[in-house]
Amino acid sequence: MLNKYNYKKPKNQVLAKMVDKHVSEKTAERIEECNNFMAFITNCDCTKGKQVAGNSCKNRFCPICTYRLSKKDALKIHIIMKYLEDKHDTKYIMATFTAPNVKGNELQSEISRYGRAFKNLEKRKEVSKVNKGFIRKLEVTYNKEETITYDMWHGLKGKKPMGEYYERKGLRIGDDNPNYDTYHVHYHVIFAVNKSYFTSKNYIKHEEWLRLWREAMDDESITQVDIRRIKRGQDKNGDINEIAKYAAKDSDYLINQEVFDVFYKSLKGRQIITYNKLFKEAVKLYKAGELDHYKTSDTTEYVNMIYYKWGGKVYNETERRELTPREKAEYNNLPTCEVDIDETESDASGVYVLDKHILNQRAKPNVVIQIKGIPKKKDNNTNGVPP
Repeated sequence: MLNKYNYKKPKNQVLAKMVDKHVSEKTAERIEECNNFMAFITNCDCTKGKQVAGNSCKNRFCPICTYRLSKKDALKIHIIMKYLEDKHDTKYIMATFTAPNVKGNELQSEISRYGRAFKNLEKRKEVSKVNKGFIRKLEVTYNKEETITYDMWHGLKGKKPMGEYYERKGLRIGDDNPNYDTYHVHYHVIFAVNKSYFTSKNYIKHEEWLRLWREAMDDESITQVDIRRIKRGQDKNGDINEIAKYAAKDSDYLINQEVFDVFYKSLKGRQIITYNKLFKEAVKLYKAGELDHYKTSDTTEYVNMIYYKWGGKVYNETERRELTPREKAEYNNLPTCEVDIDETESDASGVYVLDKHILNQRAKPNVVIQIKGIPKKKDNNTNGVPP
């Protein structure tokens, strides 16, 4: 239950030191103390639990807060897609738009170039005819490998297989990595299209998407785009995770101070995720609770409240008690509010079951457990170069 938090909290402490020069003393302190105190409700044998209180900093670079936000976003996106399928009979395309890597001093301007290019892309008649709405996520990765590794060549540990790319350059495993110390910007986009899109005259072939993106970016060095259909009934987890997860991996931006400074200056104030047309309207409905009937019921029977405090290396349990009758009524039989989104995209069985067991009730307001020291809240690459 605490494995992810015990893994993320030390990274949060690294962030607190690196971000200090960029923020006020008060903000730095809030980041450093993020989730020093937490409260979890659990089942009887403590094999299942969820956090119900904690002093979160909500900084976009905080490893803990971004992890929790990604779980909520994954649920939101899945429900919105299911709603649009039912309401508008939509189908979906998953696209990844990219370009060659850039150096750190070029990253800010490169992200801005992507924004301008995508606006040009969506205005093209070929795209505007078929686009009923999109979710677009900005992601930046950092290439930290000085030499070409076996994993990079063969595409292991979540990496894309780049053997052919290196062979074209006459390179082998162990040679200097030509993209070392560079940054890879890319957009993950889910487009909603009409049901008839895949058999209509407006269907855009892969090579046409590549041409359109090259022209939008005004960059003939772009060699690939990744375009694929998301089929209903098949596993959508990976596609949703790509949209819902971080804008940057903490394993990238916390490597050293220099790399962090590049990420911070380049991503600070940027809009990371964008909703368009049908998706934008559906987000309003989701926030208003009008799509809560798509949420599944959390069937876990919560009986315990456990309090934790950060001990410098791991979280230590400070108190355990049984939930009061009122708390049991408040916390049990509620709609699911988040889903697991493991960063390695490993087993997610039993998580995305939103097509089944429809829950016909609105979510009850969250009850905030008061913890001493925590204020009580009121009822808020695919371009042929390694990423």
